[in-house]
Amino acid sequence: MIADEREQLTGFLDYLRATVVWKASELTDEQARRSLVPSELTTIAGLLPHLMLNEEYWFGTVVDGRPDAWDDILKEDPDAEFRLGAQQPISTLIADYRAQCEKSREFLAAHKLDEVVSLPSGRELTVRWVVIHMIEETARHAGQLDLLREMTDGLTGE
Repeated sequence: MIADEREQLTGFLDYLRATVVWKASELTDEQARRSLVPSELTTIAGLLPHLMLNEEYWFGTVVDGRPDAWDDILKEDPDAEFRLGAQQPISTLIADYRAQCEKSREFLAAHKLDEVVSLPSGRELTVRWVVIHMIEETARHAGQLDLLREMTDGLTGE
């Protein structure tokens, strides 16, 4: 609880990332793909590629300036990342999410929190804003995963 700003921000984000992995682990593919809410796309398996897309976009494209790998795909199908969850085993989705988070850590490590970066639209923001946004994004979806997991097999906890 005593650390510099970067360590605290990345610590919270890594904690949430680990929670996402935990909530998605030890499920069958059928359980992970089960639709439990009115939106058929909001599944445990669907949320992992959505979070991967966000990691890749915010840290790879916005922070590190890499091309947006999802741009054309999402123009064709705005929900493509959620559909990806129905096509791959949950173990692959978890491994891919972990790998993307590691890339995000590397991208972030190469930039200062005060550095100004730009969205593809040209709007400017700081790397700090991106990290805080990803904490919020990951926390929101970790909460969804928490509920979906409890509805799937009763698992509860942080």
